[in-house]
Amino acid sequence: MLNDIKNNAQTRMAKSIDALKHTLTSIRTGRATPALLDRVTVNAYGNASTPLNQVASISNADAHSLLVTPFDKGMIKEIEKGLYNAEFTPNTLGTAIRINMPPPTEERRKELVKQVQKEGEGAKIAIRNIRQDANKEIAKLVKDKAISEDEKKRGEDDIQKLTDTNIKDVDKVVADKEKELLSV
Repeated sequence: MLNDIKNNAQTRMAKSIDALKHTLTSIRTGRATPALLDRVTVNAYGNASTPLNQVASISNADAHSLLVTPFDKGMIKEIEKGLYNAEFTPNTLGTAIRINMPPPTEERRKELVKQVQKEGEGAKIAIRNIRQDANKEIAKLVKDKAISEDEKKRGEDDIQKLTDTNIKDVDKVVADKEKELLSV
């Protein structure tokens, strides 16, 4: 029973870290990556929320620009519209679209670092909430007399170690992203 609670908590904590990593990929660092366009949707064939990567291939043209090549050449206008809505400035090159990513100013980088720290704190809060849920489940087992007080203490210690490890992982992810943002 305790192992199930611990495994469940570990799985949920890992998902929180994965969600943080996914969120941080969409923060612009000045370096162009196709992941920046993951959240861009276009109006394709009457479906207003088609992800861009389903109607076009996205590649790095160079370190500071992306190249979007539509599968259907008639989609260029819709893709441009979707990119404008997502606050990108596309340049149409006939059958492809180039998106330039100028490096952010120092002030903007500091704002982005604050945003990264905020996202990291949100992940830490999620992990702490998972710890709290696991501890409540353990307390319920004690109340139902399914485990002893000693097992409860051991289980809570294991959950705390798990929490500490995952919070260190969040700190590392945030520190890596901050380093990436602050490098010119």
